[in-house]
Amino acid sequence: MASLRDLGLSEYEARAYRALLRTGATTAKELSRASDVPMGRIYDVLNSLEQYHLIRSQAASRPKKYVAVEPDMALDRLLESKRQELEEKAEQYEAVVDELNDELDTAEPVHDQFWTAAVGDDETVDLLVERLAAADDSLAMVAGTPSPQFDLGMVGDLVVEELEAALERGVEVSILMSPDLVDSLPESVGQRYMERLSDHPAFHVRTAENLTGVFNLIDDVEVCIEVPNPLDPGQAFAMIDLKDPEFAADLRSTFDPRWEAAAPLPL
Repeated sequence: MASLRDLGLSEYEARAYRALLRTGATTAKELSRASDVPMGRIYDVLNSLEQYHLIRSQAASRPKKYVAVEPDMALDRLLESKRQELEEKAEQYEAVVDELNDELDTAEPVHDQFWTAAVGDDETVDLLVERLAAADDSLAMVAGTPSPQFDLGMVGDLVVEELEAALERGVEVSILMSPDLVDSLPESVGQRYMERLSDHPAFHVRTAENLTGVFNLIDDVEVCIEVPNPLDPGQAFAMIDLKDPEFAADLRSTFDPRWEAAAPLPL
């Protein structure tokens, strides 16, 4: 059940404001009795409510009287106060992240084999985006069959955002696709990729025949391989991430000649 405490008021403040709505203009002593707020706390509570601009006071009267601001206005003011508080918190957290980014050193690259896998739509997307964000030097994406990462929905947008961020970091991005896949993509997909990425000098797209599967080669030490759903090849079933420089080098030696022989995609 919703409560004024959800918007930042204390229990005593919420009691006092609700009581004022019932009593109308009243004194602190009368409000203490009506709200069950102890007399020793009532003035602190009233001062706090005034700071929130939830009540008004009539200082000329003796004793001083208080009246509640109308609920619609009061709730709007509480909401705005909470919004400002959250924005300030967000700025503080962003500053902490910036400081930690400078402070924390990335561990030395893993030279031994390490692999992990994600199963399910959300987990697969999370792993893909995470590993694309980890690229420092180069990113080669190969798509020989339809892949969710080139779809019209959220995944495609997330991939484009990560590719844009990678290019800004100085990562060389190469995408190799089969002509059949290019032909099968809706025009809007191509527009989204090309309008946001194609002008960057480190972004390259080529096509080659007889490509199969979908994988991403990251910094020549890591491979992120998409496993299609056997019941629906157009959907991903799992994502396997393998960090193995030797395997990645073998994959690079296979990729490079295919890339050199591939035809640039007109942008």
